[in-house]
Amino acid sequence: MTDHITIRVKGHIAGDLPVLLIGATVSLHAASNQRIANTGTTGDDGQVSLAIYASHQNDATCTIEAKFGNRSMKIQGVPLVDQEMIVDLPDVVLEASVDGTTWEPASSDTLLPYAQKSALRLQWKDSLPVPSFACLATSPSNASWQPMANSTVQSIVFPDIQPSNIGQLKLYGAITTTAPNAGDSPQFEADSDATLNVRVAQDAVGPGSAVQVSLRRTGSRMTEDVPLWVEIRRGTNALSFERYLEFMEWLFCGGKNPHNIKGDFKNLDRRALPFTDTDAYKNIKFATEAFVMANCSVFSRFNDREARYVEDQLSVDVSPSMLGSAFGAYRDNPQAPHAIAYLALVRRKLADEGIKDVDIGDVVLPPSHAQARATTCYGVLRKRLTHPCFLELIWSYWQEEGMLNQTMNAISRRFQNVRGPLPNDPLANTEIDPLRPLNNILWGYVQDEQHRLSVVRRNYEYDHHYGLRLAGKAVNDIRTADSRSRFLEAFHTLLSIVSAFYKRDDDTTIVADGFPVLNALKEAHLILSQGAHGQFGDLPSTARIEMLMQQWILARPEFREFLPTRIMVAYPEPWMDRVDAMKKLQGWSDTSVLHFRNLAIFGEQILLAVRYGAWAAVNDPWQAVNWARYWRPEIQGYLHAYRSVTGVDLSVDVTNARIDAVMPSVHLVKRLAEQKYRTA
Repeated sequence: MTDHITIRVKGHIAGDLPVLLIGATVSLHAASNQRIANTGTTGDDGQVSLAIYASHQNDATCTIEAKFGNRSMKIQGVPLVDQEMIVDLPDVVLEASVDGTTWEPASSDTLLPYAQKSALRLQWKDSLPVPSFACLATSPSNASWQPMANSTVQSIVFPDIQPSNIGQLKLYGAITTTAPNAGDSPQFEADSDATLNVRVAQDAVGPGSAVQVSLRRTGSRMTEDVPLWVEIRRGTNALSFERYLEFMEWLFCGGKNPHNIKGDFKNLDRRALPFTDTDAYKNIKFATEAFVMANCSVFSRFNDREARYVEDQLSVDVSPSMLGSAFGAYRDNPQAPHAIAYLALVRRKLADEGIKDVDIGDVVLPPSHAQARATTCYGVLRKRLTHPCFLELIWSYWQEEGMLNQTMNAISRRFQNVRGPLPNDPLANTEIDPLRPLNNILWGYVQDEQHRLSVVRRNYEYDHHYGLRLAGKAVNDIRTADSRSRFLEAFHTLLSIVSAFYKRDDDTTIVADGFPVLNALKEAHLILSQGAHGQFGDLPSTARIEMLMQQWILARPEFREFLPTRIMVAYPEPWMDRVDAMKKLQGWSDTSVLHFRNLAIFGEQILLAVRYGAWAAVNDPWQAVNWARYWRPEIQGYLHAYRSVTGVDLSVDVTNARIDAVMPSVHLVKRLAEQKYRTA
């Protein structure tokens, strides 16, 4: 009497990954004489049905033979146990990876990280033709399977496995001897007996157990103008007072040579002041000019620290080489090679003009054969096109509102024995002896007054650039030819919109829209670019040189003797306590100069990124999103400092209130009057 027996053939990969063998030949033998009783081939479910005599049921073995391409595997004398054949598949290993690059051996004992993307792969030797394999995860639904049947491929990868709060991740698999037809999916047996249970960390989830849930801010993508912002940050940091102080101490005080601080004095030695005994001041002036001109524009290689900052702010993967490549592409314009996108657009309007490599000011007189000579007197200056000086006059405006210039003016008047306007002169005991360098420095400073920018001159330019004006007797009733009267409204609207964007961007349940930020950037950029004429090319750098010199002079230790400063207040720069002390003596504003200094630094960085971005040609909201995220510390620092100085909160929602567009000087005059009223 005959009966039928169903045999399932299951193979083991890497010792414990069970897969079903499809298309394997199974022969049933009598154990006593090894004669073949019956033969069959496993189907898509890994099973084969064979006829067997009742007398042989307790006396039977199997031979299993599977062919993979040109390679065959044959196992004889397999005892029939529970009608299931177990076959080891050699030269195949299972590996797991968390980062997608580093792979480690895996098994059923492997712990996958909780709530992190992981990947599994099958890896085999070249000598083993690749069978098809299918993988399916029961949870989560985004775990994917990928069929392979090409013998030239050495691995099958199952990416994007992201366990959440599940205890186990089940993989179902099947080995096939032939490649699936085009468009067909490989077969697999979804049977719990043919699964590998991969454990997941923190897999004990049930009633009363704690489940950690975290949300992260929406990711971004790299945009072409990110390297420009890195360059702007580097350029402005290179002009910081700390680096300037290091440079001056190295040059005049025997200090340590600071790295990456350069200065070219070869064309400055020819200059001289038309006064006697002013060499000290002349050297300070020339050194400061060299420092500013050498560091106001920096184009060099990006470093790891800058790349990490971009990663932290934008939530994108980036490396220094990626920043360098992106910046090279950003400056690759046929009409203006090595020019940033904004200046390339401007260059297109002057396409009929040639490029001038040697400026008239670079020619040394009398002519010599060794010098570089200008090839033409007309054209666009290449260095202005490819190496713009990253300076904004708003830096000087806020330093002036912070009373830096007024402090130096009061000291220079007292040095000339001019009495102050108050009944009791607060600087009556100011005595500067000639035994120390400060005396001769102030002598040169006073003698050179006619060559410095006047407060009226600067005030006209503040209005031309930003529509900002100072308040005071010396600058009343000015009549400007061109004013950026709409800039303050546009700039404050931008800050308000960006502040609202931060609130939405921090909400991890939504994707904040970047178009309002982009539109505000376009408006501010347009108004800023309208003021980039006239003295724009030279006055900001001249004002920066003069105010850096004032800060360095005020940082001299001699001032401690007649300016009573608060020693326990930790100012970030040594000149700042002198200004606050002078404001206290003269009865000026009691707002610390620290806030004005922050407005100067942060305002310059923000406006440089607005001015030199090609925002008029941008319609990608992600560029505005990246801009807002990258400059977030500076923008929020500016908002805080502006509120401390003027009492106005620019972070209010413009949809519910009209944006404040009153000149800061008006707010400062009002707060000074309130201060005097309280102390009267």
